[in-house]
Amino acid sequence: MSWEFFLVTLITIGVAFGGLMGTIAYLILVERRLAAFIQDRYGPNRVGWAGLLQPIADGAKFLLKEDVIPGYVNKTLYILGPSIAVFTAMAGFAIVPFGPVDQAPSWMRFVIAPDVNIGMIYIFCVGSLGVYGVILGGWASNNKYSSLGSMRASAQVVSYEIPLGMSIIGVVLMTSSLSLNDILMHQAQHGILGWNVWTQPLALLIFFVSALAETNRLPFDLSECEQELVGGFHTEYSSMKFALYFLGEYAHIITVCFLTAILFFGGWQFPLIAEADSAYLGATLVKVVVLLTKVLLIILLIMFIRWTIPRFRFDQLMNLAWLGLIPMAALNILVVMTAKQFDWPIWTLPLGSLAIFVAAGLIGTSGKFIVSDQTVDFGESPEGYAHVHS
Repeated sequence: MSWEFFLVTLITIGVAFGGLMGTIAYLILVERRLAAFIQDRYGPNRVGWAGLLQPIADGAKFLLKEDVIPGYVNKTLYILGPSIAVFTAMAGFAIVPFGPVDQAPSWMRFVIAPDVNIGMIYIFCVGSLGVYGVILGGWASNNKYSSLGSMRASAQVVSYEIPLGMSIIGVVLMTSSLSLNDILMHQAQHGILGWNVWTQPLALLIFFVSALAETNRLPFDLSECEQELVGGFHTEYSSMKFALYFLGEYAHIITVCFLTAILFFGGWQFPLIAEADSAYLGATLVKVVVLLTKVLLIILLIMFIRWTIPRFRFDQLMNLAWLGLIPMAALNILVVMTAKQFDWPIWTLPLGSLAIFVAAGLIGTSGKFIVSDQTVDFGESPEGYAHVHS
C-alpha cells in the first residue's frame, strides 16, 4: 500500500466522518422542528439564531450530564452495547459512494473503501451486527423493560433482514453486479428511464419498509416504544452512552437513505445537469449535490412517516414481514428471473410488480382469516374476532 493511497484514505475518512457527524446533529434539529410544525407548536428556537446552535447545546449537555451506571448491571456488556451500535453503523457507510467515484479529485475518492465487488453483501453483514448492540444493552441492563425491548429488536431485525436482502436481488440481476458503483453507473448510462424505481417499484417498496423496521423507526419502533417499555433497551442508559445509541440510529438511517437513492433513484444522475458523460466545469460538484439532495428528500420522507403513521402492534409487525413482504419479494425475484431468461420487454417488470402488489392487497383485504383452525369473516361477523380471541 503506497503512502499516497493511505493519505487519501485518511482524508476521505475524515471528510466522511466529519460530514456524517455534522449531518446527524442537524438532522435531529430538523426532525424536532418538523415534528413541531406537524403538531402545530414551536420547536427549538432559543439557542442561536432560529435555534441553529441547539445541536451544539445538546452535545454539550450529553458531555456534561452525570454518567449513571446502575449497580446491578453487567458493566462490561453494558458499556459495549452502545459502542457496537455506533461502530456497525459507521462501518456500513465505508463502501457507500457519496459522489461520482470515477470523477473524484486526486485528494479524495468519494468512497472510503473503493473497488469492493461484494458491496451489498458487506453492508447487510455489517448492518445485521448492529442488533447485537441492542441485545447486549438490553440484557446487560438487568431490567425487565430493557430485556423485552432487546428481545423484540432481535425478532424484528432477524425477520426484516430477509425481505430487505431479497428486495435487492432483482436489482442485482438487472445489473449483474453487487457493487454499488456498478449499480449506480448502470442507471446513469441509461438515463432517468433507466432508474430501477421504474422497473423494480415493488422491490423499492419492500426495501424501504424493511429498512424502516431495521432502523427502528416509526411505525416499527417496537423495541423502544415508551407507552409499553418506558424506553425499551436503552431505559437504563444516560449521558453519552444514550447519545451513542441515538448516533448509531441516525447513522444507520443516513446509510439506508444513500442506499435507496443509489439502488433505485440513479444516485447522482439527473437529466441534463448530471449525466454519465457530463464534464463541464463544476459537474462533479453538481453530481454530489444531486445525490445529497435525493438523500435529504428520502430522510424528510422518513421523518414525515414518523409523525404521520401510528405504531404497529407487534403481531402486525411480524405478520407484515412473514406473510406480506417475504412472499412478495420471492414472487418479484421470480418475475425478474423469468423476464431475464426469456428476454421479455423491460415494461413487463413494472407490470409484474403491480400484479403482485394488487394480488397481495386483495388477499390481505379479503376479510377472511384462519385463526386457531376457525375461519373468521370480519366483513359479516365483527363479533367473531372477539369470540375467537376470548
